[in-house]
Amino acid sequence: MSDVSDRSPRPRRGLLAALGRPARVVAGAFALAIVIGTVLLSLPIATETGRGGGFVPAVFTASSAVSVTGLSIVDTASYWSTFGEITILVLMQVGGLGVMTLASMLAVLMSPRLRLRFNLTVQAESSALTLGDVRRVVVGVVQLSLFFEALIAAALTLRLVLGYDRSIGPAAYESVFHSVSAFNNGGFALFSDSLTRYVSDAWICVPIALAVVIGSLGFPVLLELRRELFQPHRWSLHTKLTLGVSGILLVVGPVLITAMEWNNSRTLGTLSIPDRLLAGIFHGVMPRSGGFNTIDIGAMNAESLVVMDGLMFIGGGSASTAGGIKVTTFAILALVIAAEIRGEPDVQALKRRIPTSVQRQALTVALVSVGVIVVATLVLLSLTDLSLDLVLFDTISAFATVGLSSGALAEMPGSAHIILAVLMFAGRLGPITLATALATKERTRRYRLPEERPIVG
Repeated sequence: MSDVSDRSPRPRRGLLAALGRPARVVAGAFALAIVIGTVLLSLPIATETGRGGGFVPAVFTASSAVSVTGLSIVDTASYWSTFGEITILVLMQVGGLGVMTLASMLAVLMSPRLRLRFNLTVQAESSALTLGDVRRVVVGVVQLSLFFEALIAAALTLRLVLGYDRSIGPAAYESVFHSVSAFNNGGFALFSDSLTRYVSDAWICVPIALAVVIGSLGFPVLLELRRELFQPHRWSLHTKLTLGVSGILLVVGPVLITAMEWNNSRTLGTLSIPDRLLAGIFHGVMPRSGGFNTIDIGAMNAESLVVMDGLMFIGGGSASTAGGIKVTTFAILALVIAAEIRGEPDVQALKRRIPTSVQRQALTVALVSVGVIVVATLVLLSLTDLSLDLVLFDTISAFATVGLSSGALAEMPGSAHIILAVLMFAGRLGPITLATALATKERTRRYRLPEERPIVG
């Protein structure tokens, strides 16, 4: 006779078991991509001088590209050769597709409703994810990514050819690079001044801003919108929260940045009113993880940097190319606070109840992220003589994989660059792996301890 314990659910095996331990599997894959990128960027052919990139610039740039951050300690336009630029382009594409594919598969595993929406052949008893399911997710991510990248690249190419009299070859190359960088929220530009030369050109700034926003929504949301764009009543709670909070931030960010920089002669103050509005909106969008700039970030007012700190920390949507703690995490925390203030026993959103386990996961991801940023900021302050606001801005930018810099990066020593490279890697994978680990390790107990309330506040 078999023991009663034999009837208990068997541990997950195969691919699901591997995905349940993302800290080892996923981190290893991304680390390998960084190593390969570092080797390629260290080759003599990768630089304009033909001497090789050097270890610190190569590993920093590879980490920034794979984590689709966009921070750089060298001038991308003058330091790297065409081979080096193409290597960065490929690393950004691999990093963007990799994180979207990974996060999408984990979302499918964690959410029964998403499994149904994806039409995956999932066994209810074991929640097994087959190779066929993986193929559908990967193909879907690649198709959506290439579609939007091609669309943005075509728009940019037309503008450069018709508006700037550029030849088709260089225009197409430049457009493809910036399209991939924008959709994957990479932030790398082929110009020493990022996109400052296009500060007044809406035909350049708007497509890039749109690519950043679309890429930051996430594959689950994009797929759901593709199927049920005009049926919002059928959207999942995840899609509604992502679109709702993103919409609010896309209004609040540009309004605050534009208002705070309106009379700043070093940023928006010398521009015409239409150009001020364009630049303000553009820089209200970029903290979602875009990383491009059309004005000098280091010349912005301190209050503007604080607003951007908050926007960068929140980031974009889950299973997207954007970084940060994600808008759904922020939304859940806001809902928890609202429920507590109203004295409600349950946390609700749009006629749905948020499970307690999800609330704990959101709180853990947010507090761990805060802890990592605080520790990294303290370490960087000890290595430099820079002010807190500048160091904090670049630290959040690295962890949230944004790519914007206050100018502090150029004044930091090599040891600080290595720390920021590690921070970019942790920020790219940390929230995803932490949330998945918390979800897969959830368990129930057959008993509950006596309750006692400590004093709070």
